[in-house]
Amino acid sequence: MNLRLLIPIFDDTVSTWALEARLLRWLTFIWLFVGLIILFSASYAVADARQGDGLYYFKRQLGWVFFALIGFNIVVNLPLRRILANSHWFIAVFLLLIFATLIPGLGRKAFDSARWIAIGPIPLQPSELIKPFLVLQTARVFGQWEKLSWTVRLTWLGILGLVVLGILVQPNLSTAALCGMTIWLIALAAGLPYKYLGGTALGGIILGLISISLKDYQRRRVMSFLNPWGDPTGDGYQLVQSLLAVGSGQTWGAGFGLSQQKLFYLPIQDTDFIFAVFAEEFGFVGSIVLLLLLALFATLGLVVALKAKTLVNRLVAIGITTVVIGQSLLHIAVATGALPTTGLPLPLFSYGGNSMISSLVGVALLIRVARESSEAEIVPLRKPRMFEKKSKL
Repeated sequence: MNLRLLIPIFDDTVSTWALEARLLRWLTFIWLFVGLIILFSASYAVADARQGDGLYYFKRQLGWVFFALIGFNIVVNLPLRRILANSHWFIAVFLLLIFATLIPGLGRKAFDSARWIAIGPIPLQPSELIKPFLVLQTARVFGQWEKLSWTVRLTWLGILGLVVLGILVQPNLSTAALCGMTIWLIALAAGLPYKYLGGTALGGIILGLISISLKDYQRRRVMSFLNPWGDPTGDGYQLVQSLLAVGSGQTWGAGFGLSQQKLFYLPIQDTDFIFAVFAEEFGFVGSIVLLLLLALFATLGLVVALKAKTLVNRLVAIGITTVVIGQSLLHIAVATGALPTTGLPLPLFSYGGNSMISSLVGVALLIRVARESSEAEIVPLRKPRMFEKKSKL
């Protein structure tokens, strides 16, 4: 088997890529490498206590990285048009899985949310895996908006709305908000009328407020975020411990592996609060370096979007950059107390195969857009069969 076709570090054709594609590739590998180092530190103690093997989570993460990198290399070498042509099938499958998590006996709960479903021995989180394909399909819809009939427009708007609603009902407010924000920003970049954008934004805010008002634990999280020290051993516990970890890092940090908060004080330190461990061990300076890495990635994403040859490609670049950087900033904001506590992983840092695959496939799509050197053919959207009267739009 040709390793060059499977593992991207062996790909000897990279020298022919566009500069932005090469920079994004190496930036992604640096990000991933640092993330694995931090995961090793953050997970060792808890893995040793729970599994009797301090390397348990780290070894499993390496396995997920291997498979995610195979997907990464397939995507960066596959014409974007072919990927776009099949994105609606992935949307259909993952949308069904999202609603399947709501069926008692099928969905697995985590912190009062039914976010997981088991396919044999493999746990899947469809709300994570759908993100890159949601960007692709949203870019297709809004990139061809003026050519579509209202029947097709409303059909796809309804499907995209179902994705957000299904994630919200789990409930997973943070992921639903991220997906909704991504759809909205892609629509904005596509030049949709402000009256539609304004109404959609208002509707999204109302849905979020309704979810918070109906879910007691979400309401308690918002209240504890406003004053976590008012209940430091109850609803404010996670944020208080995270703030203690971040503050303990001071300027230069305690040093790699020397975090004290990860020793069973800070909860879910290998996923939702892994940035707090990073900040404690590498301090203010390390945190600024990480933010600069995110800023460089965002800048490259913007450059790729500006250089894209078609509107659809441009919207894909904008959407992927929004998802990857937006999720990273939301995670950091939660860990530092700038936003209420949510369950968003830090891309390429947090433990979890679903997040790793989703993040690397998303980055691969951005690199693929950067590699596109000629104007790509737009993939036409077809009407659903129940509405189909003409073969093409």
